[in-house]
Amino acid sequence: MAASPRLVVVSGPSGVGKTTICEVLLRRPEFERVITATTRAPRPGERPGSDYFFLSRDEFRAWEAQGRFLEWAEVFGERYGSPKDQAEEILARGHHVLLNIDVQGAARVRECGLAALLVFLAPPSLEELERRLKGRGTDAPEVVATRLAAARRELQRSEEFDLVVVNDDPERAAREIVEALL
Repeated sequence: MAASPRLVVVSGPSGVGKTTICEVLLRRPEFERVITATTRAPRPGERPGSDYFFLSRDEFRAWEAQGRFLEWAEVFGERYGSPKDQAEEILARGHHVLLNIDVQGAARVRECGLAALLVFLAPPSLEELERRLKGRGTDAPEVVATRLAAARRELQRSEEFDLVVVNDDPERAAREIVEALL
């Protein structure tokens, strides 16, 4: 790999396709992901320890107190955090650390002191973002409305990132991220 290993933060509004872009990047051998810890309940098909570490609120607070998170944030009433030890192990192997996190968490990564590329993933339009959120079928209409309102606020923060990528084509978007690392 030509580029020095870095944290690669893929962030943006809910429903913008962060997971899809990360899946495309993970097909490349130079990327590894950190398994996020969360207090939310598993969605259908998610596996503990593989998709997320599902923690109780008390367990999450204990990890926080022990300094086990690179970053953490509360999003829509649930907590999400990136375990620091995993990130350090991946970097030590010479791979890029892929973090799929929200805008709040991305701001905290900037403060951690590790070399990072912060990528803001933007939707082609708010109408497309709404279509994607509704299409997931996992959220009630009021939750979709809350996520869209948050997306409008988050889009205004895109200038805080190193790179803004419009996710209208996941393969192209992933290539743009890889090229930024070279």
